[in-house]
Amino acid sequence: MATELQVKTALHNTSEIGRLRKVMLHRPGRELENLMPEYLERLLFDDIPYLKAAQAEHDAFAQCLRDNGAEVVYLNDLVSETIADPEVRRELVEQFLDEAELTGHRIREILKDYFADMEDEELVDAMMAGVRKSDVRGFETGKLSDYLSFRSDDYPFLIDPMPNLYFTRDPFATIGTGVSLHRMHTVTRNRETLFGKFIFKYHPEYRDVPKWYDRGETSSLEGGDILILSPEVIAVGISQRTEEDSIDKFAHTVLSISKTFKKILAFNIPKTRSFMHLDTVFTMVDRDKFTIHPNILHEITVFVMELKDGRVVIQEEQGRLEDILKKHLGLDRVTLIKCGSDSPIDAAREQWSDGSNTLAIAPGEVVVYERNYVTNRILEEHGIKVHTVPCSELSRGRGGPRCMSMPFVRDDVEK
Repeated sequence: MATELQVKTALHNTSEIGRLRKVMLHRPGRELENLMPEYLERLLFDDIPYLKAAQAEHDAFAQCLRDNGAEVVYLNDLVSETIADPEVRRELVEQFLDEAELTGHRIREILKDYFADMEDEELVDAMMAGVRKSDVRGFETGKLSDYLSFRSDDYPFLIDPMPNLYFTRDPFATIGTGVSLHRMHTVTRNRETLFGKFIFKYHPEYRDVPKWYDRGETSSLEGGDILILSPEVIAVGISQRTEEDSIDKFAHTVLSISKTFKKILAFNIPKTRSFMHLDTVFTMVDRDKFTIHPNILHEITVFVMELKDGRVVIQEEQGRLEDILKKHLGLDRVTLIKCGSDSPIDAAREQWSDGSNTLAIAPGEVVVYERNYVTNRILEEHGIKVHTVPCSELSRGRGGPRCMSMPFVRDDVEK
């Protein structure tokens, strides 16, 4: 069971807008070069980014964060540090192969030998990139059933790539001084959370943090649906990828054990690709300012979840988003900044490239994709300091700056 440990805080995140001090990213790697047109839908992509350009854009994003006071750490490095212990490394390989559905198969032993010759960083990169059949020699001999099961069709991989990894927001979420490890909606992305499991189980800096949710749960919860609106209020999207049962479990754990959070607001949003997560249509950019997609400006349903006598009590509310936010955040006024302004054409275009998916790095200061120039101009007109980053290739993955970042440490926001 999670506990608030009296130790040096490895994680600290009580808002969406506190000054960003430490953040985890994943620099796109060879997994993008294992995308093929025939299998894009299977791997949740609409297009194939050009890796060299995507890496240059991601490097510019990381440097923007550093230039504004954030320490940047990388997922690959944290996993590599975690498996420096040979026993932990062996455990990761075994579970990785289990989740690649290679249990009890001769190919499993061949892949273990293939991975055994790699240094830790090379191993992590290979797991993320996926394994092409052409990378591995030796599985053509042996049992006929083994040969046919991997050569009877044209599918080119022994293990699928993980191209969505550069969206580090989703597999787990930093909440207060703890972490929520997620069960993802799709098998393709659920394997990503294995890396988070090992970091928060074995890494010397992170193994003692409280756990609010576990990847072994039966219903899906994804980080793009979790927004920390204040030290007392968390918003969660009931979305295409986050289910009601998971919110029940998450809410009970956080409200029961956390010393700060008092209320969960569950937003019922459309279950469509363009409204994939709550943060694709709604993000916080200042104490009283939010970006939104125009389609959620009409009346919205929110379920207010609070703990009373050890049980979560739910109250349904309907109304304008502006009024709901004012009420639960104790604000006199709320400004909703529409993606694409008042043009339905601009709104649709910039929503497609995540114009609402801003990353706040301080109150009233955000990082955004440069291509969403209409929304960026409106943000500036509302007094928001805007840092733009290049995104021609990164945006092909259907995720913005918030999706690409997992804050570990933020300053608290003064009231």
